[in-house]
Amino acid sequence: MKKAFSLIVCLMAALLCLTACGSKTEEPTVDNEPVTITYSNFNSSGGNEETLAKMVAAFEAANPGIKVEVETIGYDDYFTQMQTRVAGGTAPDCYELNIENFAAYANKGLLGEITGADVSGLNTTALNAFNVNGKQYGLPESFSNVVLIYNKDLFDKAGVAYPTNDWTREDQQAACEAISALGDDIFGIWQPITYNEFFKVVAQYGGSLLNEDKTEFTINSEANLKAAQSLVDRVLVSNVQPNTVQQGGMGDWDWFMSGKLGMIPTGIWAFGSFTDGCDFDWDIVVEPGQDAKATHFFSNCVVMNPETEHAEEVSKWLAWLTASTESADIRLEAGWDLPALKDMNALSAYLEITPPANRNAVFESLNYLVMPPVIEDYALMSDIINNYLAAAADGTMTCKEALDAAQADCVAQIKLK
Repeated sequence: MKKAFSLIVCLMAALLCLTACGSKTEEPTVDNEPVTITYSNFNSSGGNEETLAKMVAAFEAANPGIKVEVETIGYDDYFTQMQTRVAGGTAPDCYELNIENFAAYANKGLLGEITGADVSGLNTTALNAFNVNGKQYGLPESFSNVVLIYNKDLFDKAGVAYPTNDWTREDQQAACEAISALGDDIFGIWQPITYNEFFKVVAQYGGSLLNEDKTEFTINSEANLKAAQSLVDRVLVSNVQPNTVQQGGMGDWDWFMSGKLGMIPTGIWAFGSFTDGCDFDWDIVVEPGQDAKATHFFSNCVVMNPETEHAEEVSKWLAWLTASTESADIRLEAGWDLPALKDMNALSAYLEITPPANRNAVFESLNYLVMPPVIEDYALMSDIINNYLAAAADGTMTCKEALDAAQADCVAQIKLK
């Protein structure tokens, strides 16, 4: 009996020893270890680094399982660095792009689709700007756009009714002429005759610079010629816009703040300068159209690296950064850009700031946004068109000659898909 008991004790001791030895080979596991994602940006550089840090802290407090490691790079170096890193496979998990580079990256298949995140709070038009073939490759982080800003005092002196949303470019021209008649040094409008204004006015006349599938240039179409002529005639024919000599070295903003310019189509980022620099009443309205309305849209977006190992966490961070009211509140409090939210109540603090009184026009204009025809050689195309528009504006070429030459040069120098 004693032998049997001893044998049982020996067997149990051996079993315990084997169990202990086996447990030594197992690696300990750590539960709830936060996932770290990397985020690069340029827009916070030069003054809003602390604002972004507040956003990150708020996000991490609400999402303790995710840590966001931020890298801020100055605008001048940012895109060169990102191109190198994307090409070399060392891009961060997510990063910021401007709207021009977004199209180039998306077309080359360099972006990951953002899925599973709640982006219902974002403005639909702004959101669609970063949707390619039904897939969301970017989220609008912030936006700016262009509205028509007008000097109410000059309108009153000229006896002209203030602009409305029903105005056409012809209505605008009539007001320009009445205001210009107030004095030799007073002009109705200043709309720069440049590529950025041209592609928008082209859309207002129902034209485009490329055909629908972006396989052919259509720069010298009849609609585009009408658009160019309307811009140039304001300087060379009716002279409701100052020519180079009449400008006297002053820029369009300076002219407007001097009280000698009736209207100026420019970005909403001018509001602060005009509030401080204008000693007259001014307001804004959605830009007039002709065959259609069309307004500028500038936006930075956030995108995902398709090679990230943390797609779910990245999507959650990007959605919170762009679409949450908490992020928007931090951004608005700092006066840092404008979040592209759908809910106007979330932007009530912005809408209550005056002037301008009609801040709603900022958001109404989103219904008519037009995107530049972004192609791989976008910079070359815009430079070519800019150069010929300048020749038309100074009268050394007719508008038809300028657009014909721009069409020929773009066809010769740029290969479309």
